[in-house]
Order: sequence, then C-alpha cells, then structure tokens
Amino acid sequence: SIFNPLVTTFMTRYCILCHSEQRVTMLKAVLIFTLAVIIFQLPVSQATAHLLASKTILNEYAVDGKDLTVQYTIYNVGTSVAENIEMVDDSFSPHEFEIVHGLLNVSWDRLPNNANVTHTVILRPLSPGLYNMSWAKLTYDTGVDGIVQIGYTSAPGYYRIVTYPEFSRKHSSHITEWIAFFLMSTPTLLLPFFLWYTSHSKYEKLKSKKA
Repeated sequence: SIFNPLVTTFMTRYCILCHSEQRVTMLKAVLIFTLAVIIFQLPVSQATAHLLASKTILNEYAVDGKDLTVQYTIYNVGTSVAENIEMVDDSFSPHEFEIVHGLLNVSWDRLPNNANVTHTVILRPLSPGLYNMSWAKLTYDTGVDGIVQIGYTSAPGYYRIVTYPEFSRKHSSHITEWIAFFLMSTPTLLLPFFLWYTSHSKYEKLKSKKA
C-alpha cells in the first residue's frame, strides 16, 4: 500500500515512546483499514451529457424585407448521450419577423456524446430598427437520475435592420446610375467632336481645292 511508509514512520516514532511493538502493529492495521474505507467510499464520477450551443446570424447585412438566416449549432461535450433535447427561441417577435423556413421551437430525441447537430431558420424582418438577437433556451436530460438540465445558446447581440433603399444606396453596384450618367454625359462629348469634325472637313476641302 502507498500508505505503508507513512504509517510505518509514524508508528515507529510512537513505538519509541510506547515501547510496545504489539500496539504499533494494531494501530497500523487500524489506520490502513480506515484509509481503505475512506478511499472506497469516495464518489465515482458518473457519465453525464453536457451541451454547448451557439446562435449565429449568417447575413453580413440585415435588410428590411430580405431573408435573414439564423444558424443554431449544439455540441455534446459530455460523456453520455443527451436525450429529450428541446430548443426554444423567443427573441424573434411574430410582429417583427416573419418565418420563411424552419422553426423557432424544435426538439431532438437524442444527441450522442462528441456529436453535434445544426438547425437553420430563415426569417424576414418586417420593419427597420435596432433589434436584440438574444439567446435561445435549451433543456435536456443529462442521463443522471432523470436530471433535466437548462442551458442557453450564445447571443449574437444587437443588429440594426436597415431599409432596402438605404442598403442599396450604400452597397449596390449602382448600374442604373452609371447608365444614366453615361447617357447624360454623351452629348457633352459628342458636341465637341462634331464641331471638330466639321471644321476639319471644311479645312480638308479647301486644301484639296488649292492643290
């Protein structure tokens, strides 16, 4: 036993005081027995599920009336299977966002350890403004004595929904504006060329007559 050297040292010193080898042997046995009982009664760690989740806005810009893609990813970093997983996201009000595809309340029967699952929802903002894209709530069975664990995803934070004209003014290619500019500037380029060409033609005619 790893405790024998410590126990022997202690009891040897005690023996010098007591001058009783029998008593030393008895105390040594009692100490070893006590330590063994303590070690075997230590709680054994149980396998349990532990979920980590992220919530991400995939769009670079959030535009009023245009699709907004939200992705949820759940990881089981525990040592057991997570069961009866439910995710609820109440941060998108039906008065402010229209669901185009997917669900904001979704469930899975089980998620093995060292595995992950991804869920995507497509929304359409109904009005511009500043919105708080907060977390979604998770509940699941950990696999230990029927314990139901509550967790939350990450929160993307505040996003500003801009109007389409504002977005177009800042980020579009402005093809229409360039075409209009070209059409408007064409006369200013053709008129000088026409005057030059007319003058040059007259000069060539006079030159040819003199020759």
